[in-house]
Amino acid sequence: MVRNPASATRNPASDPPGPRLLRIQEVAAETGLTPRSIRYYEEFGLLQPAARSQGDYRLYDTSDLERLRFIRELRDDAGFSLAQIGLLLEDEAARIRDAERFRAAGDMEDREAILRGLLERVDRQVATLEDKKKNRREHLRAHLDELEGGRSAHEGQVAAR
Repeated sequence: MVRNPASATRNPASDPPGPRLLRIQEVAAETGLTPRSIRYYEEFGLLQPAARSQGDYRLYDTSDLERLRFIRELRDDAGFSLAQIGLLLEDEAARIRDAERFRAAGDMEDREAILRGLLERVDRQVATLEDKKKNRREHLRAHLDELEGGRSAHEGQVAAR
C-alpha cells in the first residue's frame, strides 16, 4: 500500500476516534487516481466523501477507497463509461436496500414486487454486460483483422466521431 509521507508523521493520539479519514491527496496516492478525477467522480455522483473537515476538506474512509478502486477497475480494465458505472453502483445500492425491504416485508405481495424489481435490475445489468462483451469482442476482432492484413481497426472512426 502506498503511503503519503505526510500521513506517516501523524500522532495517532491526536487523531479523532473512529475510522481513519484521509484527505484527497492521500486517497489519490493510495488509489492511483488524480485528485481531479476523484473530484470529478464526486461531481458525477459516483462518490460522496464520508465527511468534511472543519476547513471544508473532503475526507474519505476505507469504503470510499474501495469504491474508487472499483470505479477505476470498471473504467480502465473493463472499459465501462462513467454513466454505466453509475448505473451499476446505483443497482448495487438498490439491491442492498431491497434486500432490507424484503426482510422487513411481511406481506407476500410486497415481497413479490420487490423480487420482480430485483429481476428487472439483474436483467438490465446482464444486458449491459452482454453489450460490453459484444463491443469489446468487436474491437479486438477488428485489431486481429488488421494484423491479418485487413483494414485498420480505427479506420473510419474519425469520421464517425
